[in-house]
Order: sequence, then C-alpha cells, then structure tokens
Amino acid sequence: MSQSSLQRNSLIGFAASVLLAALKLLAGVLGKSTALVADSIESLADSAGSLLVWQALKVAARPADEKHPWGYGKAEAVAALLTGSLLVVAAILMTVQSIHEILIPHQPPAAWTLLLLVIVTIVKELLFRFMIHTAAAEASAAATADAWHQRSDAITSAAAFIGVSVAVWGPELCGLPALVFADEAAAILASGVILLTAWKLAGPALAELLDADAPGLAQSLRTNAAQIPHVRCIEKVRVRKSGGGWLAELHIQVDPDMPIRQAHAVGGQVRSHLRNSCKGIHDVLIHVEPY
Repeated sequence: MSQSSLQRNSLIGFAASVLLAALKLLAGVLGKSTALVADSIESLADSAGSLLVWQALKVAARPADEKHPWGYGKAEAVAALLTGSLLVVAAILMTVQSIHEILIPHQPPAAWTLLLLVIVTIVKELLFRFMIHTAAAEASAAATADAWHQRSDAITSAAAFIGVSVAVWGPELCGLPALVFADEAAAILASGVILLTAWKLAGPALAELLDADAPGLAQSLRTNAAQIPHVRCIEKVRVRKSGGGWLAELHIQVDPDMPIRQAHAVGGQVRSHLRNSCKGIHDVLIHVEPY
C-alpha cells in the first residue's frame, strides 16, 4: 500500500459521495423527507471532505525541501481537522432544518424513499470497511477521517430509514399522529452522531498539529536506545507525528573522552536501531553529548 492507494480511495469516496448525495437530495425533495434531505447535506460535506483529503494526500507525499525540512506530512492533519469542521457545519444545518420542519404541519414522506436509504446505507458501510483498511495500514489521519465520513453517512442513512419508516406507518398503526415527525427526529439524532464523529476526527488531528506525544513511544525509544553499547544515558527524547509516521529527536550521552569519530558512529548505530526496531518511526535526529 502507498500514498497512491490512499489517493485512489479518496477519489472513489468522493465520486460515491457526490452521486449518492445527488440521489438523496432528489429523492428527499420529491418524497418530502426531511431526514433524506438532511442526509444529503451530510453527504455533500462528505464529498467536500474527500476532496480535501485527496488534495492533502498529494501535498503530504511531497519530499522534504529547504522550506519544509520536516516534510509536508502535517497536511494530512490539517485536512482531517477541516473535515471534522465540515461535519460540525453539516450537523448544525441538519438540526436547524429539522426543527424548522417540526414547526410546520406536513404530510409523511413517501414510502419509496426507504428503498434508496437501504441501498445508500449498504454502499456507504462497504466503502468505510474498504477505506479504513488502507488508512489503518498507512496510519494516515486524513484517510482515516475520509473513511469515517463514509461510516457517519451510513449511520445517518440508517437513522433516516428508521425515522421515515415510523413517519410513514407509525401514525396509522399506533394511532399517534405526532409520529409523523419521526422523520425530523431521526435527522436530529443523526446530527448528534455526526458531531461525535467530528470530534473523533478533529481530536487526533489537533493533537498532531500541536505535536502531542504518543503514549509509550518516548519510553520505547529510550529503552531501545539504551541497548546500544557506549550509550551511558538518554538525556532527552522528543517525538512528533507527521503524516503516517513519527519523527524523533534524542539526546544521548557517551564517555566524554570518546573520540568524535567514534561518538558519531554510536549516534549512527542508535539511529539505525531505532528506525528498525520502533514501528512507525520515519526519521530520528541524534544529538551526542558528553556524560
């Protein structure tokens, strides 16, 4: 798997989201379903998110240069944060529209819209499972965000299915006219799920942008570095995430009387050992100091 695989999956997600969003919007308007219209708004946010992710993955794949010596990996975190923000906006729009519809008397949605919701839910869940596998293998925040977009869309479509079903048959079967608003209630419930998904995406992305440490990674680096002969002490360890991997910086201490050439060789051994033994480490900067 590679960046090209992630970019391809992002384009597939974008195309699927645009097509399904258009179908849901058309069906929601013709079938008079608030939940379906709201669901189409969420799908449009998915589409914009997939486009963001695709562009971010292209940027993140660029090699480090003089202007960006650490590379462009954080472009993925920026895209994940923006994607989460889009989900928040979509959830707010869905809630406002649903409350507006509840205040206006209306007929229940058309029953035929249920078939489309079943198809959409299945397609989106399959897309999520396909995309999350690649995203996890590459440890990509942006691709993970894109995959979870598909899962959130599957959840909102399932919620819309339940809401439309209750709105269509509930008033007659249960003798409760108020159940006609189940369509809007499902849309509001789906908005809550979308907000939770947004936080799940934005939280890790924000942590990456703020250079938060990974639990246990610094200690693992210390332990492995201490295994190299002539390393007397690990004075400092810093790590930061960039794209699909981690960049580390270690200050090791050696015998103060050790020749510079030998001390440099020890630093090189530590660097090679850490890159081979610690999963996810893309690069290591070693500072050699006297003990």
